[in-house]
Amino acid sequence: MRKIREWISIRTAISPELIVLVGIMAANILFISIAAFIISWLAPPYLEATDYWSCVYYAVTMLISGYMEVVVEDIGQTGALLVAFCVAIVVLGMIVFTGAVVGYMTDFISSFIEDADSSSKKLHISNHTVILNWNTRAAEIVNELLYKDTKEKVVILVEYDREGVLSDIDERLSDTIETENELVMAASEHLGAIKRWIYRKKNSFKSNLAVIVREGDTWSLKQLSNISIESAKSVIILSNANTYHERESDPEHMEKGDAVMIKTLLQVIQITQEEGLEQSQQVVVEVEDDWTLELIETIISHKELDGKLKVIPVAIDYILGQIFSQISIMPELNNVYSALFSNRAASFHSEASAAGEITEEEFVESFLGSHLKAIPLAVSRDRGGAVNCFCMSNSEQSIKKAESVTWNQDIEVEINEGYKICGKHVLILGHNSKNKAIMEGFDSFNNEWKDNGADILEIVAVDSEEYLQSQDYYSNYPCVKKAVAADVFDKAIICSEINDFVQANNESRCILILSDDTEDDDEIDADVLTYLILVQDIINKYKKSNPEKDHSAINLVVEILNPKNYDIVSNFSANTIVLSNRYLSKIIEQIGEKEALFDFYYDILTYDEPLRVTKELYVKKASEYFAKVPEACTAADLIRAVYKASPSANKALVLGYFQSDGGMVIFEGDQSKINVELSSEDKLIVFSNH
Repeated sequence: MRKIREWISIRTAISPELIVLVGIMAANILFISIAAFIISWLAPPYLEATDYWSCVYYAVTMLISGYMEVVVEDIGQTGALLVAFCVAIVVLGMIVFTGAVVGYMTDFISSFIEDADSSSKKLHISNHTVILNWNTRAAEIVNELLYKDTKEKVVILVEYDREGVLSDIDERLSDTIETENELVMAASEHLGAIKRWIYRKKNSFKSNLAVIVREGDTWSLKQLSNISIESAKSVIILSNANTYHERESDPEHMEKGDAVMIKTLLQVIQITQEEGLEQSQQVVVEVEDDWTLELIETIISHKELDGKLKVIPVAIDYILGQIFSQISIMPELNNVYSALFSNRAASFHSEASAAGEITEEEFVESFLGSHLKAIPLAVSRDRGGAVNCFCMSNSEQSIKKAESVTWNQDIEVEINEGYKICGKHVLILGHNSKNKAIMEGFDSFNNEWKDNGADILEIVAVDSEEYLQSQDYYSNYPCVKKAVAADVFDKAIICSEINDFVQANNESRCILILSDDTEDDDEIDADVLTYLILVQDIINKYKKSNPEKDHSAINLVVEILNPKNYDIVSNFSANTIVLSNRYLSKIIEQIGEKEALFDFYYDILTYDEPLRVTKELYVKKASEYFAKVPEACTAADLIRAVYKASPSANKALVLGYFQSDGGMVIFEGDQSKINVELSSEDKLIVFSNH
């Protein structure tokens, strides 16, 4: 019964018109059925047409058109009661169904549709994802749910512009479904046209996702209760500002933090504690300033009483800043993170340790001996004291299912113990709200990999004089060797710095172009396009005049905030395009599913600190990482051989590799069926602490 009520509630919220139509049809069928039964019951037995279906025909004819001549002729004068009933049907059809009912139903339909769209009507739903507020990252969170194996339900509560939110969602989902269907069609070219169409429809996964959008106050107890927030599996509270500009233009907001978000969080906690949670629930909160973060941490310490409820504050600027610093140093990580932070294929998973207390080495060695479709990564303890194990795999089923594992132990692997990351050079053009976190990431990397005390990372920053002054020209960061004041329109200065950077360094170098998210929405990504035109022109000229140089050493990382500008930027052949909002959306969605992943992401995105040694993802050239490139083998062989050969202080796991032509291979699925033949120019994706 509960399932039926939930289904009706969801369908009513999504398509109230359909529910009304079904109701009208059901009422008509019921009326006709009863009328036909009475006609058949009242009709004399000696008449010709007294079977039930003939009576159904009579009832429909009289109800719709008032035509009863055939019935009267058939009955004659022997069935006065039946004639009277037929007249009643005709009168009822003319008066009730063509008059009063039409007017009543019109008013009812209007009210029904209006109530279905409003937040005043109780939504009977459970095990759903709730999103409170809306911003430029939200559509990607919904989009990620398309790739889930299970049917997903999402309820979104926004303060205004419900239609705009629906439009954003439809546009994003339609793009994804079109892309996925094109991949399906390409993979099924051997099928006939009809079979391809059927295959495409069968693999269209939009039906697995039900999205309900309501308009109202996100901090209202009644409206939060009306979306059954206590029955949700996860709640995501988003920043209500679409751009940093909206916060920057309100000094009081920046000084006082996000009071509305705090009030919303308190209401969510109050409802879930009063009503009682039906299952474990994660509340993920986007945090944009230190004041709000500190207050949320205080709330957690006092209010997070029920062990089922987990509140997870996500410092969005910090996470994105760390990602940018890592991708600037190793641009290939953009492809790695895009794949692994998504539900589309291989991704990160967490499971509570079945053995209780277990060391990371014990977990990894045991797992490698019993699983071929997942790669063990790390072990950590959460705030509640539980031990969690982390893996990379296509699904959770691959983690839970143990199997017999054999691998070629004769594979010779010798790790280069003297491996070190060579000098890295980065040119930063522009700035954004994540600059502090980006620079901290660069500084941590530089401190971890210093070569006999010498910096291995050299940064040149080009930005407006006003901004550089506010940052004291990055004097607190030793890796910043030069800070040049130049407005985006100072073409001569900018081109000179770009040209010097491209010409001077023969080692690995990267140009990082940041999108200023303090701009108005209409100006977002505008400076990026200007910088990109200048950079691409200089790089092309350099390639033509220096054909003998290794042009792959010049990497270009471009931040895009608005996904609609992706095609424009990609036309300039940027080596790496980072849709920063999508990164954060993917991470938030996954944290909403598994709270333990938050600490794991924090670890892999943060380079080692003096008192915190963690593992990160590195991209290492095969000829430098190995003393000798291993012979051809399977992924299962390579993973285990590298782990066995790596030193005990820095146990390494290989998650995949980049081929010399740039193609990426992630070790997902059955590792014993993935053949690996490394060349000296290939680059390994390695999970290690150095």
